[in-house]
Amino acid sequence: MLMENKKGLVMGLANDHSIAWGIAKALDGAGAKIAISYQGEALKKRVEPLCQQLKGETMLIECDVSNTNSVENCFKTIAQRWGKIDFLVHAIAFSDKDQLKGKTIDTTLDNFLHTMHISCYSFLEACRCAAPILNQDAAVLTLTYLGAEKYVPNYNIMGVAKAALEASVRYAAADLGLQGVRVNAISAGPIKTLAAAGIGDFKKILRYNELNTPLRRNVSQDDVGAMALALLSDLGRGVTGEIVHVDAGFHQNAMFNLDKAKELAEILEQF
Repeated sequence: MLMENKKGLVMGLANDHSIAWGIAKALDGAGAKIAISYQGEALKKRVEPLCQQLKGETMLIECDVSNTNSVENCFKTIAQRWGKIDFLVHAIAFSDKDQLKGKTIDTTLDNFLHTMHISCYSFLEACRCAAPILNQDAAVLTLTYLGAEKYVPNYNIMGVAKAALEASVRYAAADLGLQGVRVNAISAGPIKTLAAAGIGDFKKILRYNELNTPLRRNVSQDDVGAMALALLSDLGRGVTGEIVHVDAGFHQNAMFNLDKAKELAEILEQF
C-alpha cells in the first residue's frame, strides 16, 4: 500500500478512457484518498460513476482551469476538507481540433493563447495554488507527449504547448523543490482517449507506433498508471524535473522497423 494515508488531487479525468483514470485507479489500488476535479455538469455526470468505482475515500470538486477563481476555490475546498495533500496530477490539455489540421503556422492567435492557457499555464497555476497545502515529500505530475520534442503529423500547436509544459516542469521542480516537493512529467505513447480523438489520422499513428516500438506494442492506461504510482509514491523520492517516457521505447528510435517496411510505407502513403 504505497499510498496509504496519502491524499491528493487528480485533474483532467473525463471518462474511463482517460489516462487520468488509469492513474486514479493505480493510486486508489495503492491506498490513496483521491479528489477529482471536473469542469461543468456534463463532465460531472461522466466522472461521478467512476468515483463510485474507487475503493478509497474520494472527493468531487468543480474546477474550470480557464478561470483563476475556480482553480483557487478548488484548492481552498481541498484545504478545508483535508488540510495538506501529498500529490497533484495534472492531465489537462485542449486545442481547437480544426486547427490541428493543416499548417501549424496557420494557428490563430486566439487558439494559440487558449491552447497555451489550458495545456500549459493551468499546470503552473495549479502548482501555485497547491504549493501552500503540499506536504514535504509531496509530488506533482503532468502528462506530455513526444510531439513536444519532435514533429508529429496533425499535432501542430499542441506540440508547441507541450514543449512549453515540459519546460514548465523543470522550472516548477526548481521552485517547489525548495519545500521538498518533486515535479515530473510522463510522456505517454499514443492511447485512445477523448483528447486523442481530435488528432487527425490517429488510428494510423497508433498502428505506426505499434509496429515501431522496441516492444512491438502500444502502451495502455495501466502502463502509465503504474509509472505514475512510482513517481508519486516514495519510490520516486529522488526523481524530479524529469520527463519520463512511457511509450514502449518508441522515442529512442532513429529509423522505423525494416521488417515491416511494406506496411509502414502503406501507412505513410495515407498521410
